[in-house]
Amino acid sequence: MPEASLSRRRLLAGAAALPLFGILTRRASAAEFVYKLATGQDPNHPVNIRAQQAIERIREASGGRLEIRLFPANQLGADTDLLAQVRSGAVEFLNLSSSVLATFLPVASLPNVGFVFKDYDSVWAAMDGPLGTYVRAEIGRTPIITVSKAWDNGFRHVTSSTREIRSYDDIRGFKIRVPQAPMQTSLFRALDAGATPINFNELYSALQTRVVEGQENPLPILATTRLYEVQKTCSLTGHIWDAYWILGNKRAWARLPEDLRAIVSRELDRSAEDERADIVALNANLRTTLAGKGLRFIDPDRDSFREALARASFYRDWKAKLGDAAWSRLEEFAGQLA
Repeated sequence: MPEASLSRRRLLAGAAALPLFGILTRRASAAEFVYKLATGQDPNHPVNIRAQQAIERIREASGGRLEIRLFPANQLGADTDLLAQVRSGAVEFLNLSSSVLATFLPVASLPNVGFVFKDYDSVWAAMDGPLGTYVRAEIGRTPIITVSKAWDNGFRHVTSSTREIRSYDDIRGFKIRVPQAPMQTSLFRALDAGATPINFNELYSALQTRVVEGQENPLPILATTRLYEVQKTCSLTGHIWDAYWILGNKRAWARLPEDLRAIVSRELDRSAEDERADIVALNANLRTTLAGKGLRFIDPDRDSFREALARASFYRDWKAKLGDAAWSRLEEFAGQLA
């Protein structure tokens, strides 16, 4: 996987809130609609590559009536800021992880429940089926909607600059950064770790200065943001699978004619499938690539973590919080949890 040529900090400083992908071949005034799509990922992440391809297909299929401008790498704000912007309509489209969306809509965290998906077959059976349909309907009750099927944020793994995380016993007291997301915070606190919420754009420096010992993210994030430079080991916990949703402001979505809405969803769905395949291919190669950068990989005892969560009432607590209707859809794919 090619490395980013600029650090995240330099990228943010130099971007000046301009789209980094492509040069528009049509004047903005020629389009009936000019919308923004914001993301938090670095430009070379598959999310942005595939989103830009969808944007180009949308422009072509719409005959130039709809221009979507891509703003990657949190150019328009941190994830929590962007969520507020898409709710208000200041940003029309936003790519956001379900774990961050859950800060606004708790049921969005349903697919993020710890240690419930063992592989991608179970993930996509759920997310392209009843579980995903349920979550999308709940999102649609708010000022935002989902405008495509789920994209892949990947399985999250724990990295460390100090101790090796091989089982539940090793994670007790471990100072770990978590996103501003209730699921991750509660999961690691249930595992008796020192969970500290920190915004992503502050993560590298927090690891470098040992404010925290470790963090948890999918492998592509470790590569594109060079976190391997400040971490020594990666435990393949796969503790949470996370979705990316392409969210739309409802009023902005309604302003688009029906034929344009159909084009947007069709092309974003196509890019969702491509991005899913990209993540699988990346994960197949990144273990070797990151090991070459000095990151040591550990295959931990996943059962010890799930057992600890059950003892700590983690599953029972989340069932009570999310409700029986939501929980029953999760257990269709994960088996009985609580």
